[in-house]
Amino acid sequence: MFSQTVEYALRAVAYLAGQPGKPATTEDVATATKVPPAYLAKVLQSLTRAGVLKSQRGVGGGVCLHRDPAELSILEVVQAVDPIRRIRTCPLGLKSHGVKLCPLHARLDNALAMVEDSFAKTTLAEVLAEPTTSIPLVDSSPDAEIPCAFPPRVELGMRANGRESSPKSPDSRNCADTADPAGALPSNPPASPPTV
Repeated sequence: MFSQTVEYALRAVAYLAGQPGKPATTEDVATATKVPPAYLAKVLQSLTRAGVLKSQRGVGGGVCLHRDPAELSILEVVQAVDPIRRIRTCPLGLKSHGVKLCPLHARLDNALAMVEDSFAKTTLAEVLAEPTTSIPLVDSSPDAEIPCAFPPRVELGMRANGRESSPKSPDSRNCADTADPAGALPSNPPASPPTV
């Protein structure tokens, strides 16, 4: 249902959430998430342009989360790299359907709306806080040898509005706010590979 680009983006932000405020190079993220570095660079650039990540050039530079994981929805990550395409008109171009969808396409669009709603209500911190024996979106088998710094469980606190918040938010002093959004990443947006 979702492209490989979306999976790679989710792996990257999950890894970076375990590195709060500490810039990581594309190579570091690629190694930790088992994503091809050249393709990952394009994904990271899209996430940076969308404000999900921020980049810092130079020695000690790299990318880090621009937003607290408790404030970053999964939908924002998805929409930054390969937006969910809702069905607004007949995909077959049938003139007799006009702007009204047939029952099948209406149900498909309703399913997409539910996915959007679920992803909009789910934060990165919530995904990472779920009790599990595996690292989200990354192979965590003993022979995987992934240098990953995920905590076994991210502890959440409560904010005034009743939603949970992460105690560790990215430290903007370590990943400069004034950094060039494009950073040292290539300028080509990622081409979406076939959906998986």
